[in-house]
Amino acid sequence: MHDVMHQYALGIDTKDWALLRRVFCDEVTADFRSFGAKSVWSGAADDWVTQVRSTIAGMDATQHVMSNHLYTIDGPAARGTTYIQAVHLCRNEWGGDRYTIGGHYEVEMAQRPAGWGICRYTLVCTWHEGDRHVLRAAARRVSS
Repeated sequence: MHDVMHQYALGIDTKDWALLRRVFCDEVTADFRSFGAKSVWSGAADDWVTQVRSTIAGMDATQHVMSNHLYTIDGPAARGTTYIQAVHLCRNEWGGDRYTIGGHYEVEMAQRPAGWGICRYTLVCTWHEGDRHVLRAAARRVSS
């Protein structure tokens, strides 16, 4: 399980969208409401990766540090948590260029022929610091 979550982080931080796509089952549900999303997202993994890319591609850098992987396996399914600290860096005209969040992911995975894949996950953001405008600045870079 920890390998899947580390590949998830590596895919985001290196902007390797093909790697990021490989960590997901074909259908995925993502709940990022604690991070500011208005609703739970559910659909094709390709579409979710496009959504993540629209947020991350404009960043100068990100670093997702993951630890404390606690999972239980029940046949072809696994469930557990992974702690996260994620730094988002995007230089911008508003001043603050860094936004960091901390918390954990609650994750459900399924066994596939290619190995374990994330089918459902929730970000539980328990703290943050810095300038959240970094997210808007990065999105502007992608859309322009």
